[in-house]
Amino acid sequence: MNLYSNKQKWKIVLLVVALLMVAASLWVSNSTVQKVSDRERLRAKQWADAIKKKAELVEFTNRAFLQLRAYERRKVQLYLDATKEISKPIAGDYFPDYSFPLAIINENKDIPVILVDDENAISGYNNIDFDTADLRPLFPLLAKKELIKRYEDSLLKLTNVWEKNHEPFRIEVVEGLTMTYFYTDTKRTIQLERERDSLIQAFNNELINDKQLIPVVLMNGSNDTLIASNLIKSEIDSTHLKEKLKQLALINDPISISFGKNNQNLLYYDNSVELKQLQYYPYIQFLIIGLFILIGYLLFSTFRKAEQNQVWAGMAKETAHQLGTPLSSLMAWVQLLETQNIDPSIIVEMQKDIERLDNVSQRFSKIGSETQLKPIDIQTTVQRVMEYLRPRISQKVSLDATYLSSAIMVSHNPPLMEWVMENIIKNAVDSMESKGKIEVTISTSPEWVHIDIADSGKGIPPKQFKTIFQPGFTTKKRGWGLGLSLVKRIVKEYHKGKVFVLHSEVGKGTTFRISLPFK
Repeated sequence: MNLYSNKQKWKIVLLVVALLMVAASLWVSNSTVQKVSDRERLRAKQWADAIKKKAELVEFTNRAFLQLRAYERRKVQLYLDATKEISKPIAGDYFPDYSFPLAIINENKDIPVILVDDENAISGYNNIDFDTADLRPLFPLLAKKELIKRYEDSLLKLTNVWEKNHEPFRIEVVEGLTMTYFYTDTKRTIQLERERDSLIQAFNNELINDKQLIPVVLMNGSNDTLIASNLIKSEIDSTHLKEKLKQLALINDPISISFGKNNQNLLYYDNSVELKQLQYYPYIQFLIIGLFILIGYLLFSTFRKAEQNQVWAGMAKETAHQLGTPLSSLMAWVQLLETQNIDPSIIVEMQKDIERLDNVSQRFSKIGSETQLKPIDIQTTVQRVMEYLRPRISQKVSLDATYLSSAIMVSHNPPLMEWVMENIIKNAVDSMESKGKIEVTISTSPEWVHIDIADSGKGIPPKQFKTIFQPGFTTKKRGWGLGLSLVKRIVKEYHKGKVFVLHSEVGKGTTFRISLPFK
């Protein structure tokens, strides 16, 4: 019992140490994963801050563009007012001073203007370059002279283009005469617009093509408007966006990002592929280590078991060999006693003990050797054991057996099976402290024959149902704990059967069952 208890204690200690090592390793791995996750969260926030700054830059550029357009429209309006002032008729001998209006008109050196009369004819134009991109795309194959010849038709077509972007001015120059002024952006404004569009395009390309950035979705505070994302369009379209946001919120809590006063936004983000792989790495690592440990344990267990078998076989054969000499001597002494005037019953009992010792010797000699199994009536083997043990156990122990009416032919080795039953019955007698009842019952099922050995002893706690068959387990102060271990070895390994505790109750008794296959 002490040997087995110490073994169990060492197993528990080793298990606790292993669990502590696993826990420490998991803690280190999870700590590393958390650090990587924190860095990715910081990168997501930095990305959102970059979006904020770029959005502010785009907004600033767009605002400057709109202000420049408004300035140009006011400038055109002033130009028209000056033109209208010059066009006023002269009253009497009064000649007005046109220097200021003329200065305003001459000041317009950059805003392209086309003047069209009521009959849709070109009345004039200013700051038109026929080689610029404004007009040339309409007639890309014409030479400059040919283009100028056809300028009226060209300018009329150009007014249609300008009118789409800038509302023209219509003024009544004199009573009954209305002129329409069409204008467009200056070269400076066009360049600013191109730079704004280029900035927006570069921003979008940088966002979409950033392969190192984790998947992110930036929403407004009410979660109903998508501001920016680097996910593919199919994942963030109107039908999938809400579901995608729910998935991302389950993975990581969204980050609140402020884009100014009263302008809070929510940043949803996913873990990177590397982080997801890193999260599973500790478990994969322990699985691989566990497999190596299991394989190593099985190998060492196999080697240990083979070594134990060799020790068992060696001890058994040596015991059988050592018993041979005293047995031969005892047989000679019995023959000598038969010639003396001694009570014949004494000689008969001595002869039985010698035969019993011979059986024991045969049992030990068979361990480690290929066991010869023969189809013999198992009830005969059980009966022989019962008849041998009855006179050799306490008279206060009732030993009974119930047999079937017909023979039960089972392949087994009688000396070894007698040893099995003798061990179990003797343990039962010891557990009852040589006072009680033992009943042996034989039954069959389609594939098995069962031998149940029930006693009225102390019983066995359920937690010991399996450990009692372990080598070294014993409840006796002077026991070795090998009896039931040997029983299990003989039944399981030599006869391909089973032996186990069928049921037991502390204080009421135990029933062991031996099951042997018919085939």
